[in-house]
Amino acid sequence: MKASHLDQERLLALQQIDIDLLKIAHKIKKFSLNSNLESLNRSLIDIKNLLIAAETEKSDIQHELSRSEIDVEQVVSRIEKDEKRLASGTGTPKELEQIQHELGTLAKRRSELEEVELEIMVRIDDASKRITDLRKQLTSLEVELTKVQSELEIEVRNLESAKQSSLTAREALTPQIEKELLTLYEKIRGSSDGLGAAQLVGDSCGGCHLKLNAAEMEKIKSLSDDEVFRCEECRRILIRVK
Repeated sequence: MKASHLDQERLLALQQIDIDLLKIAHKIKKFSLNSNLESLNRSLIDIKNLLIAAETEKSDIQHELSRSEIDVEQVVSRIEKDEKRLASGTGTPKELEQIQHELGTLAKRRSELEEVELEIMVRIDDASKRITDLRKQLTSLEVELTKVQSELEIEVRNLESAKQSSLTAREALTPQIEKELLTLYEKIRGSSDGLGAAQLVGDSCGGCHLKLNAAEMEKIKSLSDDEVFRCEECRRILIRVK
C-alpha cells in the first residue's frame, strides 16, 4: 500500500489523539470506581444501620421504662391507699396489723421497682449518647463524601472537556487522511489494544518496542517515502518521521 508521507504523519497524529482518548476513558472509569468513594459509601451505610439499630433499641427501652413507671405508680397508689386506711384507724387490730405488714412489703417492692427504673434510665442515657455519637459520625462522613464527590465531579468534567476537544480534533483530522490507509489503521487498532500505528524510533518499533533486525532496517531505508510499512512482529503501521 502507498500513502503520502504527509498522510502517514497525519495518521501518527491521529494515533496520538486516540491514545489520549483511551487514557481519558481509563481515568473516567477509575474515578467512577474510586476506592475512597466506595469506602465512604460503605462506612455511611454501616453508620446508618448502627444508628437505626440504636434508635430502635432506645425506643424499646423507653417502652420498657413506661411499663416500669406504671408498675411503680401502681405500687405508690397502693401504698397511699393503705397509709390513709392505717391513719384512719378503720378496721380491727388484726386488719390494721395486716395493712402495716403489707406496707412493708409494698415499700420493698417499690424500692426494687425504682431500682429497675433507674437502671432502665441509665440504659436510655447510654443509648442516647451512642445515638449522638453516631449522628456526629454520620454528619462527618456525609461532609467528607460530599467533598470527595465534588472533587471527582470536577475531575470528570475536566476529563469530559478534554475528551470532547480530542474528539473534535479527531473529526477534523480523519478526513485529511487517505481512506484506504485510515481503514487499515482502524482495522489494526481494533485488534491491537487501540494502537494501530507507531513511530519508528531508531531501529525499534514504537508499538511493540522490539528492535528490527538489520535486514528489515535495510528494507525500510530502500522504501520510498510513500510506501506504507508494517512491523513484522506486531503488524502495526510503522511510520518513519523525518
